[in-house]
Amino acid sequence: MDNSTLRLTALAHGGGCGCKLAPSVLQQLLADQPMSRPFARLLVGTETGDDAAVWQLDDETCVIATTDFFMPMVDDPFDFGRIAATNAISDVYAMGGKPILALAIVGMPIDKIPTGMVREILRGGSAICAEAGIPVAGGHSIDSPEPIYGLAVIGTCPLSSIRRNSGAPAGDALILTKALGVGIYSAAFKKGALPSDAYAELIASTTLLNRIGAELGRNADVHAVTDVTGFGILGHALEMAKASNKRLTLKAGEIALFNRCAELAEQGYVTGASHRNWASYGESVFLAEDVPPWRRHILTDPQTSGGLLIACSAERAEELLREIVAAGYPAARIIGAVEEGEPGLHVTA
Repeated sequence: MDNSTLRLTALAHGGGCGCKLAPSVLQQLLADQPMSRPFARLLVGTETGDDAAVWQLDDETCVIATTDFFMPMVDDPFDFGRIAATNAISDVYAMGGKPILALAIVGMPIDKIPTGMVREILRGGSAICAEAGIPVAGGHSIDSPEPIYGLAVIGTCPLSSIRRNSGAPAGDALILTKALGVGIYSAAFKKGALPSDAYAELIASTTLLNRIGAELGRNADVHAVTDVTGFGILGHALEMAKASNKRLTLKAGEIALFNRCAELAEQGYVTGASHRNWASYGESVFLAEDVPPWRRHILTDPQTSGGLLIACSAERAEELLREIVAAGYPAARIIGAVEEGEPGLHVTA
């Protein structure tokens, strides 16, 4: 088998966080599931669509648990492993915690992929875990029709540092730490239309750990945090709005985009997940008339290993933004505000 001509993306019907079930489908699946409230020490469960589960160990310490896996959105196995691991670890950072160990989740069509390629995927995941300062302490593997890789990640956090998606008060400013465009770039990549410089931009963003989340959790001016992944900025902002019982206003023109994102979106390089996302939650979003369709596609674009959406005190937003940029997130921007009103989203140009 020739590794140089084998395309990982050709073996999968979807890729990255675009593989996620649409929000409306997920709601239907969970509708009759038992709620987690009877467990007093389970501080965060399934109720608000948060990024990870949180269990209170004692008066001071919490354990954070999460899992995330998907099919390849790129063909390089090492890059695929790095992206999947970065994305999985992000859930711990989004809760304000620090990861302590990971377990690998591996499903591979062993009759189609050479062993060396699978080893490169695992090596990519391990490289990111090493960067995060944690071991891959084990895992589980199966023979599957399509390539799947990801991690189950355990983290810890002081009780006072836990940040949920449900604590955003009216008057807060909203900050997004990474640029949008992952799904747009992925769609262009699959059709051979993504230039090499854009691919490098994609990899740089999707392998950038959201470690700033652990610092944000210690900041009393930060009230709510979630990471932006498969449901797009609109979907995850809507989750924050509903969980916080507030209305969020986003300024689309203030959101940073990948360099070629607008151009590619206008040319029609949009994922199926983007359309599914809008069909799932569009009725809860007020979109100003001057927001063009191509920009709407970007706002619903699934973000594999995307940035953190942060609700913080408006008075400290500019200072906090400078600190985030200085920590290695140059695309961070103030993109909107939290307001009183019926839970939902208002998006202006």
